[in-house]
Amino acid sequence: MATDAAAAECARVGGAGGCCKKGPGYASPKEAMKGPRESLIYVTTVYSGTGRKNPDYLATVDVDPSSPTYSKVIHRLPMPYLGDELHHSGWNSCSSCFGDPSASRRYLVLPSLISGRIYAIDTIKDPRAPSLHKVVEPDEIIKKTGLAYPHTAHCLASGDIMLSCLGDKDGNADGNGFLLLDSDFNVKGRWEKPGHSPLYGYDFWYQPRHKTMISSSWGAPKAFTKGFDLQHVSDGLYGRHLHIYSWPGGELKQTLDLGDTGLLPLEAR
Repeated sequence: MATDAAAAECARVGGAGGCCKKGPGYASPKEAMKGPRESLIYVTTVYSGTGRKNPDYLATVDVDPSSPTYSKVIHRLPMPYLGDELHHSGWNSCSSCFGDPSASRRYLVLPSLISGRIYAIDTIKDPRAPSLHKVVEPDEIIKKTGLAYPHTAHCLASGDIMLSCLGDKDGNADGNGFLLLDSDFNVKGRWEKPGHSPLYGYDFWYQPRHKTMISSSWGAPKAFTKGFDLQHVSDGLYGRHLHIYSWPGGELKQTLDLGDTGLLPLEAR
């Protein structure tokens, strides 16, 4: 996933004017189109399945056409552990916090699907060479919520960070749900109300104007972590549903069954 370093820099200057004078991000997509072009992007790089015993890393790529290092990787930040498998990254704050001048789009949030760790990466101290700020350990997440296999991170208008988690510590899908971290990356608990977890987890996105959140489906971690097997489909270990939630209430209002021709509905935007 590539990320917007220009917006992160804009958040750093806060109330100094320009796009972020009222908070991080933009008031609308139209305003975002008027924003500055990114000069850096951050890309997660994983070693899962390669047979190489190296930690995953976050690459910084120079995308400024006027730069002598244009289109080159100018920095690599290795994670402190092996076997993470970094997945869908997100920011600690974003355009959802546009009206909050105290919010800053500073930290990139990196969920690790296999290890269960969540990394917070500081992109403001040195945007060209981000640094590790904090590690949220899987034991704490499991102890407080029962959740494991974090996949997608999104920032919320409240300042919290929400992540989809695809199962429990044993890889069962029926333990999946949504994790909430506070602005200091402390575990707060689950987002969804008790008894309102999705059948399977994967991606999600919310539309506050319609008071709705939609989450999609992948499969049980104990199945997909072993590689794809058609028998697991027959065994019902992969999803075919979209889940419609009230936002921000966390109540599952509707489940859409897409049938056998709608298996694994993945990205939601």
